[in-house]
Amino acid sequence: MAEQQKSVIFLGSKSIHRRNLINRVAQSTFLLASLVSTVALIVIFFTLITESISFFTHVSIIEFLTGTKWTVLFAEKHFGILPLLNATLITSAIAVAVAAPAGLAAAIYLSEYAGNRARGLLKPVLETLSGIPTVVYGYFALYFVTPQLLRGLIPDLGIHNALAVGLMIGVLVMPIVASLSDDAMKAVPEDLRMAAYSLGARKYQVVLRVVVPAALSGIMASVILAFARAMGETMIAAIAGGFRPILSFDVKEAMQTMPSYIAQVATGDAPHGTIEYQSLFAVGLFLLLITAALNFIGVRVVRRWEIRY
Repeated sequence: MAEQQKSVIFLGSKSIHRRNLINRVAQSTFLLASLVSTVALIVIFFTLITESISFFTHVSIIEFLTGTKWTVLFAEKHFGILPLLNATLITSAIAVAVAAPAGLAAAIYLSEYAGNRARGLLKPVLETLSGIPTVVYGYFALYFVTPQLLRGLIPDLGIHNALAVGLMIGVLVMPIVASLSDDAMKAVPEDLRMAAYSLGARKYQVVLRVVVPAALSGIMASVILAFARAMGETMIAAIAGGFRPILSFDVKEAMQTMPSYIAQVATGDAPHGTIEYQSLFAVGLFLLLITAALNFIGVRVVRRWEIRY
C-alpha cells in the first residue's frame, strides 16, 4: 500500500513537472512571437531615421513641412510634403466617410438584428472584402468605377482622380469598422437591453440609445483605425490616383498620396544613395509618425470613453 502511494505521488509530481515545462515553453514561444513584431518595428524605425537624417542634411525640415511643391523626381526640385499630405488626407477622409456609416450599419445589423445563420454567412463575406488584393481594387476603380459610374454623374472627371481612390479605399476599410464595431456592441451586457425593453423601448430605440452609446469607445476606435489604414493604402492610390503631386482640394483631379510616391520611387525611378532615393525614407517616416499618432489617439479614446461592466 505504501509503495502504491509513493508511486502515485511520483507520477503526480512527474505530471506536474511536465505541465510546468509545457507552460514555460508556451510562454517563451508567445513572448518570442510578440518580440518579433517589436524588433521588426524598431528595425524599420531605425532604418527610416538613418536615411531620413541623410535626407535632411540636404533639405530643410521647414521646407519639407511647409513647402507647397513636391517635384523631387523633376529637374527643378522642390521638397514640400504638403501636396502628398493633402492628397493622403483627402482620399482617407472620403474613405472614412464611406466606411464609417456603412460599416456601422452593417455592425448594427449583424449584432442586433441578424440571426445566427445570417450572421455566420454575412460576417465572413464582409470580412472577405479586406482580403481582396488591393491591386484588384485599384484596377476596378480605374476601369469600372471612374468610367462607368462616376463619369455618369461627373462628366469632366479625369481617368485618374482622388474621388475613385477614396471610394475604393472606403470599401477596403469598411470591414474594419464593421467587425470592430460589431465586437464592441456584442460586448454590451444583455442586462442593459432587457432593462430598456422593460421600460417599453422599441428595438431601434434600444439599439440607437442604449447599445450604440455603450459601445461608442469601440466604434470610435474602429473609425480611427480605419482612417490610419486608409492613409497607408498604396496600390489603389498608385493605380487609380495617378502620380501627380499637386496641392488641390478638387477630388476630380489626379493626385499623388504619400504611399503612392513611395511605390513610385521603390520601383527604381531613383538610384540608390541619391536625394530622390532618400526622400522615400523621409516620406515613409512622416507617414509612420502620423499613423502612430492616430493609433495613440485610438488607444486614448478607448481608455477615455470605455465603459467597464
